[in-house]
This record gives sequence, structure tokens and C-alpha cells, in this order.
Amino acid sequence: MPQAQPELKKYLDKRVEVQLNGSRKVMGTLRGYDVFLNVVLDEATESKQNNEKVRLGMCVIRGNSIVMIEALDRIGGDDRHRQPRD
Repeated sequence: MPQAQPELKKYLDKRVEVQLNGSRKVMGTLRGYDVFLNVVLDEATESKQNNEKVRLGMCVIRGNSIVMIEALDRIGGDDRHRQPRD
């Protein structure tokens, strides 16, 4: 049976927030990912619980620690809010 692959192409080169287990959050620009949902973020910062931000630069996050990925930039191809053409 073929393994399902993450569909993150539309998120590439966009700002994302990655929520990790342990209530950790990292924000950055998604530069790459693989079938295991390991992700590479550029210009990444970690938001601590006391609102402190730690600059990480480029980092790799293992897929097994990711709870959620949220786009912070608008993602193209979303036609739900477009007005119909006459």
C-alpha cells in the first residue's frame, strides 16, 4: 500500500507557525519537508510561554513532534472568497 504524503507544496516559501508537543511554537518560512513531515524553517523564532522570543535561524523540526502547521501568509488558490465574474 502506498504511503500517504503530506500536501505542503502550497505552503512552501510562506510564513507558518508550527505547534509542537509540549506546548512549544516555532514560526518561520517553510523551505522544505519530506514524507515523514520533517520540516525545514528559515528565519525561525520560537515563542516561549513567557512571551519571550528566541531566534533560531534555519532549523529542522522532526515530524513526530509536530502537532499542527498553520499558515500565517495568505495561501494562493483559495477561491472561496472570490466574487463570481459576470
